Parts: sequence; C-alpha cells; structure tokens
Amino acid sequence: MPKPIVLHLGDDIRWNHELYAKFQDAFEIRRSYSMNREEFKRALKERTFGDFFAIYRPFWNTGGEMGNWDEELISLLPASCRVYASAGAGFDWVDTAALAKRGVTYCNAAAACTESVADAAIWLIISTFRLFSWSHVAARSVDAEQFVDANRNLAMVSHNPNGHTLGIIGFGQIGRRTAEKAYLAMNMKIHYHDIVRMPSELESVSKATYHKEMDSLLAVSDCVMVATPFSGETLLNKGLLAKMKDGARLINIARGKLLDEGALVEALESGKLAAAGLDVHFDEPRVSPKLASMRNVEMMAHNAGASVDSHIGFERLGMENILSFERTGKAVTPVNAHLVAKANGSKL
Repeated sequence: MPKPIVLHLGDDIRWNHELYAKFQDAFEIRRSYSMNREEFKRALKERTFGDFFAIYRPFWNTGGEMGNWDEELISLLPASCRVYASAGAGFDWVDTAALAKRGVTYCNAAAACTESVADAAIWLIISTFRLFSWSHVAARSVDAEQFVDANRNLAMVSHNPNGHTLGIIGFGQIGRRTAEKAYLAMNMKIHYHDIVRMPSELESVSKATYHKEMDSLLAVSDCVMVATPFSGETLLNKGLLAKMKDGARLINIARGKLLDEGALVEALESGKLAAAGLDVHFDEPRVSPKLASMRNVEMMAHNAGASVDSHIGFERLGMENILSFERTGKAVTPVNAHLVAKANGSKL
C-alpha cells in the first residue's frame, strides 16, 4: 500500500534528523516551502500536494506565509486530512473549531516551550517587583544623571517577590511550571483561576489555591499573570483591572489581545497598578508607545518561548504527534480533540 502523505510546511528540519528519517520511512513527504496565500490556495484547489493525511509545520518563523487558517483555507483541505501539528504554543491564528468540523485534530507544541516561557515569566515577575527595567535603561543610556537617578531612587519603589501572592489565569503546563518556580525559588503564594480545577496532584507541587471566579483571584493577588489561550475576546478589560489590588503587578506571557492596553496605560498612570511585564502586545509587531515610555513596564518582543531548546522540541513534537495519530488515532498534544469528538457525535 502507498504510504500516507504528509504536507510539510516551511523550512527543512534542523535538529531531529534521526527522527525525521523514521518519519520519511512512515510517510511520503510533500513540501509547500513558503507559498503566499494565493499560491497556497491554488495548490490546494488543484490538489498539488495530493490527498495528504497530515500537515506538519516544524517552525514558527516559516510555513505560515499563507496567513491565518480560517474557513477559507480549511474548506480547501482534502477529506483525507486528519491531523495538523504545528510549532508554537498559541493557536489564535488557526480556527480549531472549523478544523474539528472537518475531522482534523490540531496539535500545538506548548509542551516544548514550557520551560523557556516559564523562565521568562519568572524574569518578568522579578523585574516588575524590582523595576529592573528602569535600572537597565539608565545604565545602558551611558548617562551619568540617569545612572544616579536610578541608583538613588529605585530602592524606594522596589520590593522582593518573596512571600507575595502570584495569581495565575490559566493553569496549563506553562502556568503550572511558572507556579512551581515561583513557589520553590521565591516562596510566593500561588493562586490560580481556570475553567476547571486541576487534579490535586498538579496543585500540590506549588500548594496552589483554586479560584472558580476570576474576581476573587484578582482581589487577593499581588501579581497577576495571564497564561491562557486567546479565544477571540479581550480577557482583562478596564472593569477587571479595577478589581485588582491597588499596587499590584500584571504579567502577560500569553497573547497581547487578551489585555486592553489602553486600560492598562490608565491603570499604570493612575497608580492603580505598580508595574507590568509584557512579552506580548496587542498590535504586534507594533508596540504601544505609551507603555514603552514607562520605566515601570518591562517589555520583550514576544521572545518568552524563543530558545534553541524550544525549537528542537517543536520540531520533534510535531513529528511525534503525527506518528502517534497514524498509529493509534490519537495525538500526543491535541488542542481540539473534544471538538472533533463532538463533531463526530462521540465522547472522548
């Protein structure tokens, strides 16, 4: 029998060559490389790639030139397509519900970048308590006045995270790993909010306290971290920011559109919030000039998960998802398996 076809989007793999050799033994690999949207649509319509079983995107920086995976693209997939495995943790660029209706399981690679994102989250937490960004900019300015200003005045508005309460919105792998690091390394008190409560064994490592309602989490947290997927709507708006403790800090390592940046600016300018740490931004790659000008705001260019270790894991996990699905009918890290089951009229 002919081998199932896998459509490989983007660049060649770089690290997991032995696994890719096994992947090639199991599947016929066809490549799209870096087609733009119109080229890719035409290729799908003309069945250029054949009746492929799976889509594999090993890198975040390539293979996405066709733009968002919306109904327009998804409707052009062959009926044979059953699984889509991609690099990256976020999946706001792909309509996972539309994929599910066509029986396609979408798999992300959050597990591969968990450690890197959690490390970055800890750095942002520490920096928002200690206002390291102020000190960093002052030193790099090579300006004696700025240096003296930070040297003399930073201590009066700087605090240790130790003993403070970290409230995490979204207690998935990244949220839990950040909680473990914050609890074990900095003795922070861990509270979290999620759609469902996690099993006790997942809470026990960081002695995490569950909040069914977000309001109660915001009310007790000295620092709030957003670590939940973007579902299409702003999560923290002006009303919810107002429910945070006075002088609290806010960290966002999830998606920029989860946070109302205008409301954040107001909260920081009024003193309602003491500081913010942002890896992600509402209108990437454009950053809010107002937030960028504030010395109590730490910023990154969406690099929290960016490490060689993460990319090696992205590459490997995508192949493992497709291999597992072909052998067992189940993926390793499915995002929308429940929606596929619902579309098929079955239960997981």
